Amino acid sequence: MRQILLITDGCSNVGESPVMAAAHARQEGITVNVVGVVDYGTIGELGSREIADIAKAGGGLSRIVGTPQLAQTMQMMTRKTVVQTIQQAVNKEVKKILGDGSLEDLPPAKRSQVVTVVDELTETTPLRIALLIDASASMKPKLAAVEEAIRDLALSLEAREGRSEIAVFHFPGRSSSEDAALDMDWSSDVSGIRSLFGRMKMRGATPTGPAIFRVLEHYRYDKLDEHREHFERERFESEEHDEREGMIGGYVV
Repeated sequence: MRQILLITDGCSNVGESPVMAAAHARQEGITVNVVGVVDYGTIGELGSREIADIAKAGGGLSRIVGTPQLAQTMQMMTRKTVVQTIQQAVNKEVKKILGDGSLEDLPPAKRSQVVTVVDELTETTPLRIALLIDASASMKPKLAAVEEAIRDLALSLEAREGRSEIAVFHFPGRSSSEDAALDMDWSSDVSGIRSLFGRMKMRGATPTGPAIFRVLEHYRYDKLDEHREHFERERFESEEHDEREGMIGGYVV
């Protein structure tokens, strides 16, 4: 299961539409959740609307919170999205069996079994979350809260039975030609997160759309690597099988 968790405090102002980018992510089976972070006052009407629109296009959730609620909100959204994705998959299977019926149409005993399966899958399904952090200048006072929230999220994911991995990106990147920078590749080890934030350089622009596309590109490379590993494993097993067949054939008189 794959997610992007975007943490921002305002409107994008460079490059492609972040709503369009989130829609592309959803088409590729990646859910986009968005947290709008505020210190004082509001995020503004335009910012609020964009945050909601990005999450809607990405099939995810959006929340606007103060820094004290950030950690709890990130954990809640991550878990809720996992549950929703699994429930959608289960409902599809139920529809195949019942036609126009739904989970509520099942007998209580069967419904209880389905709920138990959903709970188990929520804890055991492999999960990857790409954290995409707005590092524009206005986010600087909030970075300490973001860092602590990410550490708390990573620790909560460690408690899951299934494999959970986090990658961290920030945007804009380290140069004007870089929309987003990869700070930490997929890992379940949270010890390196603290050192990441000391190296982040805050800059003015907010290329949210291009940054989401950068994360999608990273996910696509992972998919290619998975296919390559699968192909090489199958080829190795096939060669081993042929070798065994040849040895057995050599002993047949």
